[in-house]
Amino acid sequence: MQLHPRHFGPNLRDKLVAKLMKDVEGTCSGRHGFVVAITGVDNIGKGLIRDGTGFVTFPVKYQCVVFRPFKGEILEAVVTMVNKMGFFAEAGPVQIFVSNHLIPDDMEFQSGDIPNYTTSDGSVKIQKESEVRLKIIGTRVDATEID
Repeated sequence: MQLHPRHFGPNLRDKLVAKLMKDVEGTCSGRHGFVVAITGVDNIGKGLIRDGTGFVTFPVKYQCVVFRPFKGEILEAVVTMVNKMGFFAEAGPVQIFVSNHLIPDDMEFQSGDIPNYTTSDGSVKIQKESEVRLKIIGTRVDATEID
């Protein structure tokens, strides 16, 4: 963590922890997943002064809760958009696409005011705001989407 010299003083540790939470919670890395919450700070090392800026870099070791879906995991998600190619859904911060090739054969796309996939007997309908349970068959991290 980098900290400006104006924050130095008796509350230095509190300032570092607050900055850590602000900067790290809600971010995503391809290696670790989405950082949901920081649960504890294990160690804050000695600061190293950055030449020319006055900022000090502190090595910080912390524990956190992460959300990293993996292949084969079952998730519950909410459908956000339906089209003839399949549908998009969200499970927390994760966006999911389900191709029409993976939708059961007894479901058919219905266009209209509210596009949906419906079973032949009409008992099950997948449309915007529907809750679905799905199995992850592959993952991809889009580096342009990561803050």
